[in-house]
Amino acid sequence: MNTKTNKLAIVPVMLCFFCMGFVDLVGIASNYVKEDLQLTDSVANIFPSLVFFWFLIFSVPTGMLMNKIGRKKTVLLSLVVTVVSLLLPLFGENFGIMLVAFSLLGIGNALMQTSLNPLVSTVMGGGNLASTLTFGQFVKAIASFSAPYLAMWGATQVIPEFGLNWRVLFAIFFVVGTLSTLWLSATPIEEPAIEGKPSTFVECIKLLGTPIVLLSFLGIMCHVGIDVGTNTTAPKILMERLGMTLNEAAFATSLYFIFRTIGCLTGSFFLRVLPTRTFFIISVVMMALSMCGLFFGTEQWMLYAAIALVGYGNSNIFSICFAQALTSMPDKQNEVSGLMIMGLFGGTVFPLLMGIMSDAMGQAGAVLVMAVGVVYLFTYIRKLQ
Repeated sequence: MNTKTNKLAIVPVMLCFFCMGFVDLVGIASNYVKEDLQLTDSVANIFPSLVFFWFLIFSVPTGMLMNKIGRKKTVLLSLVVTVVSLLLPLFGENFGIMLVAFSLLGIGNALMQTSLNPLVSTVMGGGNLASTLTFGQFVKAIASFSAPYLAMWGATQVIPEFGLNWRVLFAIFFVVGTLSTLWLSATPIEEPAIEGKPSTFVECIKLLGTPIVLLSFLGIMCHVGIDVGTNTTAPKILMERLGMTLNEAAFATSLYFIFRTIGCLTGSFFLRVLPTRTFFIISVVMMALSMCGLFFGTEQWMLYAAIALVGYGNSNIFSICFAQALTSMPDKQNEVSGLMIMGLFGGTVFPLLMGIMSDAMGQAGAVLVMAVGVVYLFTYIRKLQ
C-alpha cells in the first residue's frame, strides 16, 4: 500500500479519538443520575468508578488480542461495544440500565484506548508520536467538553417526542459512533507483522518490572484519577460553595475540558519545541496551584481559575507518560500499551475514595485525594528522558 493512503487513514483514526472522548460524559451524567434518582455522593460515584474498573480487567487482554487479530479490528470491536452502550440509555434511566450502559462504555473504551494509540503509531510510521497522540487527545477533548453542553441543552429543552431530556447526548454520540465505525471499517490500513510468539498475560504483567514502565503506569493512574475526579467534583464544589443549581454548575465540567482542549492543541506544539521534562514540570506546577485554589477557594473567579489550571496542566500528562513507556520498549508496544491503559483504573480508585471523603468532610476532602496524585507526578519528573 502506498504512503499517501496510509497518511489519509489518520482522518478516520482521529474521529475514533472523538469517540474515545464519549467516556468523559460519565462525569456530568453521574451528576444528573444522582439528582434524578436521589443518590448520595458515594453511590453516584459508583458510575464513574464502574466505567474505569473495566480498564483493570480488559487492557492487558486487549494488548494480547491485538497480537492475534490486529490493531484496526480491535478498534472496530471497541467502537461496536461503545455504540451499544450509548443505545441503552435511550430506553430508560433506571439504576440497572445505567449500570449496564456505563459498564459497556468502560469496556468499549478500554478496548479503544489500548488499540487506538498503537494504531496511530502504525499510521504515522513512527516519528512525532507524543505530539500526534496529544493532537488525538485534543480531538478527544472536543467530545469531552461538548458532553456537558449537550446534557444542559437536553435538560432545559422539552423534547416530548422522545422524552430524552439530558440523555439526548447519548443519542447524538450514538450517531457519531456509528459513522466512525463505518468509516474506519472502509479504510485500508497496512499493519506490521508480529515478530516471534505473542506474549502471554504473565509476560505482559512482568513488563511492570521495568522501572520506567511501572512509573509511567502510576503516572497515568494519577492523571486519570485527577481527570475523572475534576470532571465529577468541579460542579459539586460550585454547588456547595456558591449555591449554584446543577444546570448552572455543569459549566464547570465544560470549563475543565475547554482548557484541556487548549492544552492538548498547544501541547502538540510545545512538545516539539520544548524539552519534554520542562513542559511536564510547568504542567504539574499548574496542577498544584489548582489544588490549592479548589481546596481554599470560595470566590467564583478563584474556583474557575483553579478548574482552568488543572484542565490545562493535566492535558498532556497522559501523552508524555504513554510515549515514555512506549518508546522505552519498541518491540513490545502492544503489550506496553495494554499495561498503560490498565493505568486508567485510576479512574475507579480516585472517585471511590473521593466519594467517601466528600461524604465525610465536604468537597475539600475530594480535593485532598486528587492532591495526592499531583504529589506523585512531581516525583515522576526525575525519571523523564
